Amino acid sequence: MTAFNRILAAASAMTMLAISTAAHAEEKKWTTVTIATEGAFKPYNFTKPDGTLDGYEIELTKYFCDHMKVECKIVVQNFDGMIPALNAGKFDAIISGMSATAKREEVIAFSDSYGSTGQAFATSKSSDLAHMPEKGRVFSLASDEAGAAAEIDKLKPMLEGKTIGVQTASTAAAFVDKYLKGVVEVREYKTTEEHDLDLKAGRVDLVMASMAYLTTASQRPGNEDMATTGPRFQGGFLGRGSSVGLRKSDSELKEEFNKAIAAAKADGTIKTLSEKWFGFDVTPK
Repeated sequence: MTAFNRILAAASAMTMLAISTAAHAEEKKWTTVTIATEGAFKPYNFTKPDGTLDGYEIELTKYFCDHMKVECKIVVQNFDGMIPALNAGKFDAIISGMSATAKREEVIAFSDSYGSTGQAFATSKSSDLAHMPEKGRVFSLASDEAGAAAEIDKLKPMLEGKTIGVQTASTAAAFVDKYLKGVVEVREYKTTEEHDLDLKAGRVDLVMASMAYLTTASQRPGNEDMATTGPRFQGGFLGRGSSVGLRKSDSELKEEFNKAIAAAKADGTIKTLSEKWFGFDVTPK
C-alpha cells in the first residue's frame, strides 16, 4: 500500500469512527434524569415541613420516570433561574408548572403539555374587584385574540391605578406587561406564595396566576378572604400549558417524555392526579 493510500485508509477510518460516534450520541440511552422543580408552587409542587417534595407534578414525575424506566433525581431551583440553569447543564429537565410559550421556545424545547388551566385573577372577597365581570369565563388568545383583548379593555376602568402581584418570569407577568402596562402598578415576587401574603396584607389589590394554583390557594388556612374573580385567559402567547422543559439538543429525552405523557393521558393518570390536587381535570385536549 502506497503512502497516499495509507493516508486515504486512515482518513476513511476516522470518518467511519466519527459517523459511528455521532450515531451513538443520537441514540443516547437515558438511565438517570435530573429534574428541577420550584418546590413552592402548591399544588403543582411544594416542599413539606420535613423537607420532602409533594404535589401534582411530583406524583406525575414519578409516573413519568417509571414509564421511561429511568432513575430520577428531583432538585429545587428558583423559577426565574430555571432556563439558564437547564442550558448550563445543572439538570436535564424542568417540571415546574412552566407553560410552553413561543418566547421560551426560542431558547429551550418543550414536551407535549401535561396540564392546561389558563391564567386568572384573585382578590380579597371584600374588594370591589371581587365583582369583576365574566367570572370563570375562558377567553382564548389563540382562537379569538381580538375578543380576549376587547374583554381586557372592559376591565381596564376597574383596574386603573390598582396594584397587581405576579411571579417573576411567569406567563402572568408577561400577560400584565402586554395588556395592562400603564393601567396597573405591577409588583413581582419570586414565588406565588409571596404575592398571596401581600394580597392578604393589603399591599396589592389583586394577583394573577394559574387558575389551578389560585383555586387551591384560596382554600388554604389563612386565605379564607381570597377569591378568584373575572375572566380566565389561555392559549396564544401564554403557551400550550404546563410542559417539560428540555435542552434543544436532547431530542431523544423529549421523545421519551412525550411517550410517558401520552400514556398518562390515555390511562387517566393526569385526570386522576389533577382532580386530586386541583379539584378538576386539567388533561390537555
